[in-house]
Amino acid sequence: MTMNFFRGVMGGQPAGPQPTGAETIHKLCDRVASSTLLEDRRDAVRALKSLSKKYRLEVGTQAMDHLVHILQTDRSDSEILGYALDTLYNIICNDEEEEQDENAQKQEEDLGVLFTDKFLGDSENVTLLLTLLEEFDFHVRWPGVKLLTALLKNQCNQVQGVILVSPMGVSRLMDLLADSREVIRNDGLLLLQQLTKGNAAIQKIVAFENAFERLLDIITEEGSSDGGIVVEDCLLLLVNLLKNNSSNQNFFKEGSYIQRMKPWFEVGDDNSGWSAQKVTNLHLMLQLVRVMVSPVNSPGATSSCQKSMYQCGLLQQLCTILMATGVPADILTETINTVSEVIRGSQINQDYFASVNAPSNPPRPAIVVLLMSMVNERQPFVLRCAVLYCFQCFLYKNQKGQGEIVATLLPSTIDANSISAGQLLCGGLFSADSLSNWCAAVALAHALQDNLTQKEQLLRVQLATSLGKPPVSLLQQCTNILSQGDKIDRRAKSEKGSKVQTRVGLLMLLCTWISNCPIAVTHFLHNQENVPFLTGQISENLGEDERLVQGLCALLLGICIYYNDNSLENYTKEKLKQLIEKRIGKENFVEKLGFVTKHELYSRAAQKPQPVFPSPEQMLFDHEFTKLVKELEGVITKAVHKTSEEEKKEEEVKKTLEQHDSIVIQYKDLIRDQDTQIQELREQVSTLSLNSEQMHNQIIQQQSQIQQHKDQYNILKLKLGKDSQGLSSSQGLSSSQGEGAHVNGLHSEELSQLREEVEELRRQHTLQHTQLSDKDSLINTLRCGAAAQTAEGGAGGSDNTDLLGEVESLRSRVQAQCAEISQLQTERQELIRRAEAVSSAPASSSESSADTVKVSELESRLAAQTTETERLKEECRGLREGHAGLEQQLASAQSTVAIEQTEKTKLQQEVQESKKEQDDLLMLLADQDQKILNLKQRLRDLGETIEDEDELDARDQFGEDDDDDDDEEEDEENND
Repeated sequence: MTMNFFRGVMGGQPAGPQPTGAETIHKLCDRVASSTLLEDRRDAVRALKSLSKKYRLEVGTQAMDHLVHILQTDRSDSEILGYALDTLYNIICNDEEEEQDENAQKQEEDLGVLFTDKFLGDSENVTLLLTLLEEFDFHVRWPGVKLLTALLKNQCNQVQGVILVSPMGVSRLMDLLADSREVIRNDGLLLLQQLTKGNAAIQKIVAFENAFERLLDIITEEGSSDGGIVVEDCLLLLVNLLKNNSSNQNFFKEGSYIQRMKPWFEVGDDNSGWSAQKVTNLHLMLQLVRVMVSPVNSPGATSSCQKSMYQCGLLQQLCTILMATGVPADILTETINTVSEVIRGSQINQDYFASVNAPSNPPRPAIVVLLMSMVNERQPFVLRCAVLYCFQCFLYKNQKGQGEIVATLLPSTIDANSISAGQLLCGGLFSADSLSNWCAAVALAHALQDNLTQKEQLLRVQLATSLGKPPVSLLQQCTNILSQGDKIDRRAKSEKGSKVQTRVGLLMLLCTWISNCPIAVTHFLHNQENVPFLTGQISENLGEDERLVQGLCALLLGICIYYNDNSLENYTKEKLKQLIEKRIGKENFVEKLGFVTKHELYSRAAQKPQPVFPSPEQMLFDHEFTKLVKELEGVITKAVHKTSEEEKKEEEVKKTLEQHDSIVIQYKDLIRDQDTQIQELREQVSTLSLNSEQMHNQIIQQQSQIQQHKDQYNILKLKLGKDSQGLSSSQGLSSSQGEGAHVNGLHSEELSQLREEVEELRRQHTLQHTQLSDKDSLINTLRCGAAAQTAEGGAGGSDNTDLLGEVESLRSRVQAQCAEISQLQTERQELIRRAEAVSSAPASSSESSADTVKVSELESRLAAQTTETERLKEECRGLREGHAGLEQQLASAQSTVAIEQTEKTKLQQEVQESKKEQDDLLMLLADQDQKILNLKQRLRDLGETIEDEDELDARDQFGEDDDDDDDEEEDEENND
C-alpha cells in the first residue's frame, strides 16, 4: 500500500527495484521546490509529513529549507501551512511518549537539538513563526504553538532572545490564553511555561500583560484545587513568573491577588479520597504561597506579603488545613512548611499561630500537637523535619515566643495535668531515639538563640532523673548524657552512627546555650568533670565518624575561654589555655576546631534555613548553628593563641575604651542638652522678635488713627470759627436788653465749660511732660548699656544700636504729639478769648417794635448754633478720649520694648556662657581623643591589629560636632 501511494505521488513507475526512503524524500523535495501548482506542492508536503517520523533524519536534512520556503511563500493556503508546520514539529520535537533505551533517547535528543540549531540559524524563522501565530485558522495556529514550544525546549535561551527583541512578540503569545479553543489555550500555557523559564525580563513582560488576572480566572473556571491538568499548568506558570522575581512579587501583592488565593485552601470535614490531581494542585498552590514569603526574598517584601496573608485570612485558612483530619501526609507536610515561612520573623503572625488550638478534647495548642509528632519516631521523617522547621520559624526573632517555651520548663509554671512544649522537648532530648534527641536539642537551642535572658532562665531548670536521687540541672544532665554516650560508644561500636547524631545535637545545644552568656559558662565549668571530658575527647585520635564530635568539643571549650569572666579560680582563661597547651597543643586544638567547617554536611546546612536531608543519618547540622560557628571560629583561635600579657593589655585597653566611651557619652548628652537649650533660646528670641514686630505694626496703626483724628479736629475747628463770626454780627444788630442778657448768660456757661476743658488739657500736658522725662531717662540708660556692649563686642552692639534707633524714633513721635497737643491748647485758648470778647460787647437798647422779628430770628439761629456747639463739644470730648487711649497704648508698647530688650540681653549672655562651656567640653574631648590615639598606637606597637573603623567614626563624630559649633556661631552672628 505504501509503495502504491508513492507511485501515485511520483506519477507512476514500472515494477522494479523499490526506491529507498532517502530517494523518495529527495524526489518529494524536488517536487516541493519545482512544482508550480499549489495542489502538487501540498501533496508533496503532506507526503513529507507522513514520512517525517520514520525518516526523521532524512526529512530534516533534505526538506527543512523547502518547508521554511513554503511558510514564507504559501501564506494564503492554510492547509499547506499546517502540513509544513506539522512536519517541522515532527523532526524537531523529541518524542517523549515512546519507551526507548538510554542510547536511543540520547540520539533522539541530539537530533532535536541539531535540527533546532539549523532552524534557528536564521532568526527570521522565529519571527516568521510568531507572525503565523496571528492566523486564527486552527490548522495553522495549533501546530505553530507546538513547534515554538519544541524550539524552546531544545534551545530555550536562543529562542527567548529572539522573542524578546521581536516587536509585540510576547503580546502575540499572551493572546493564546484568550483563544476560545481549549486545546490552543492549554498548549499556549505550556508554551508560556517554557518561555518564562529563567528569564526575568520576559517574566516581567508577561506579568504586565495581565497574566496574573487571566491565569487566576482560568484556575477559578476550571474548579481551583478540584480542577484538572489545566490548573496544574496555570500554577506552574505562576510559579515561573513569581519565583526569584521581586518585581513580579510586588506586582502580585499590590494587585490584591494574594486575597484571591484564599478560596483555594477551603477544605471540608471529609478529606478522604483526594484524587492524585487534587493533591498535585494543592501542592503547587502551597508552593506558590511559599514563593511569596521565601526567606531568600528581600526582608521588606517578605514582611509585606506575610502581613497581607494574615489580613486576608490566608494564614488562618492554612492553619485550618494543618489541624484538619484526613489530609494526605504529603499535603500536611507541605502545609506545615508553608505555615512556617508565612510566620517566620513576623510577630503578629507568630502570635496568631501561638493562639491556634487543635480540635481535641481538651483543646491543645497547635505547637504542642506538632511537637508530639516531631518526637514520635513512628512519624515520617519528612513530616518530623517540617515540624522542626515550623518550630524554628515560630521562634525566629520572637523573644516573646522564646520566653513562653522556656517558661514551660521552669518549676513555677509546670502543670502536671497537661502536656507542655517544654515537657515534650525534654522527653525528646533524653529519649532512646537519636533523631528525637537531635530535633529536640536543635529546637531548644532555637528557644535560646540571641536571647541572654532565656539562657539565664534555663539554668534554673531542674530534672528528676530517678527516684531517691536529688534533681540535677538541665545543663548538667546534657553533659552527663554526653559522657555516658561516649562510654556506650566505646563498648558498642555498632551503635556509634546513631549516637554521634545525639552527641552532635547536645553539643550544638550547649554551644548555643553558653555562647555570649558568662553566667552559663560559669555553671558549666563549675562541674569538675566537664573540662577533663572535653580535653579527653579532643586529645584522642578517633575515627572519621568521631572527628565532628571532636571539633564540636573544641568549639565548646573555646567558648568557655572566650566568654569566661574569670569568676572560677581553677578555670580562668589563662589556666584553660595552659591546660590546652599541655594536654592537647594549641595547633592540634585549632586543627580539631577546623573539623566542623570542613565537614561535607556543614556547607549544605549553611545554604538555607529549612532542614532538608536525604536521610536521617545526614541530619547533623542546623542552619543557625552554622552562623554561630562562622562567627566564633576566628575569635576562639585568636583567643587561644594570646598570651597572658596580651590579655592583660587588651583588658586594660578595653577598660580604658569603655571609660572613654562612657565619658564621651556623658559629654555628648551634655552637648545635646545644651543644643536643646540653645534651640529653645533661639525660639524665644524669634518669638520676642515677632512680638516686637507686631508692636511696631500696632504703633503704625495708632499713628494713622491719630492722623485721622487730627484731620477731623481741623475740620471741626474751621466749622466752629465760621459759626463764631456769624454769631458776632448778629449780636451787633440786636438792640434788645433781654436778648443781650440771654446771650450773655448762655456764653457764661460755655465759658465755664471751656475753662474746665483748658484745665484738663493743662493737666494732660503736665502728665505727658512727666512721661517724656521718664522716657529720656530710659533712653540714657539704653545708651549707657549700648556703649558697654559696644566695648565688649560688635555682635551685641549692632542689636543695641538698632534698639536705640527705634527708641529715638519713638521719642521723636512722642515729642511731635506733645507739640500737637500744645498747638491744640493754644487754639482752644484763642476760641475762649473770642467767646469772651463776644460776651463783653455792648448791646443796643432800642425799643423799636420793628426789631421784634429780627430778635426772634436771632433767637432761633442762636438756639441752632447752641445745639451745633454742644454736638461739636461732644465730638471734641470723644477725640480727646481716643487721643488719651492712644497715648496709653503707646506708653505700653514702649514699656514692652524695654522689657524685650532686657530679656534679649539676658539671652545673649546665656548664649555666650553656653559657647564657653562647649569650647571647654571640646577641649576635653580632644584630649581624650589624643589619649585614645596614643593607646591604639601602643597596641599597634605591641602587635595587635586595631580596626580603623571606630577611629574613623570617632573622628567623623568630632568633626561633625566642630562643624555644628561653627554653624551655631555663624547663626548667632547672623541673628545678631
